[in-house]
Amino acid sequence: MTESVVYLQPAFILQQRKYRETSLIIDALTRDFGRVSVLAKGVRKIKSKTAGLLQPFIPLSMSYVGKAELKTLSAVERRVGSGEKIRAYSELQGLALYCGFYINELVTCFLHKYDPHPELFDHYRECLFALADSAGREAALRRFELNLMEDVGYGLSLALDETGKAIKPSAKYDFQVGHGAIESINGAFAGKTLLALNAGELTDPQVLSEAKMLMRSVIDVYLQGRQLKSRAVISKVFATAQRLEKGTD
Repeated sequence: MTESVVYLQPAFILQQRKYRETSLIIDALTRDFGRVSVLAKGVRKIKSKTAGLLQPFIPLSMSYVGKAELKTLSAVERRVGSGEKIRAYSELQGLALYCGFYINELVTCFLHKYDPHPELFDHYRECLFALADSAGREAALRRFELNLMEDVGYGLSLALDETGKAIKPSAKYDFQVGHGAIESINGAFAGKTLLALNAGELTDPQVLSEAKMLMRSVIDVYLQGRQLKSRAVISKVFATAQRLEKGTD
């Protein structure tokens, strides 16, 4: 097999794990090569200047080489370019940080290794930068979930019902994955929610609540029983925050 050499590929670290005494194996989302696994040799040594960069949510340029599926990191630097919206790792704190790990876990679950998704890379970056703004956090997550489903081939039809008729804002619908919206008097979702989600206009509290419920049900179907660790953590953090706000702790 011919050795592949990749230079300065835009990337974000999704997760990492220790390897032997001084190295790391990192899982990264790259712009042009999708999700890749890279061996970072010696970065855990005391004098290493690289380990601090190999953290989630930092925009990076990575170079790596190798014949096998596990590549070897040859260079990495923080990416700063014209028009690049850079947010420091430290800006994602508290709930925003857990939300970042949530989208990392979604990417890991739904993207096959070495399957390029340049548009998803852009969606991921935009979502990551939006998470620092608490006011728009829920909307950013819903947009990313919807874009992820679309990019991996599970796109949702939200403007038309299962019969091909236009969604009516005032009507109620149920949603069946693989078929679409089904008009129902006692449906769980308002037509305006489906249309707003389709348009990415997520400001109305009712729309946000129903959109979260809809996307959760869709993602659960495609996870086929697999549990998201980050989702459980976020639920606990959110519940604790609510208790503290009410003064019950």
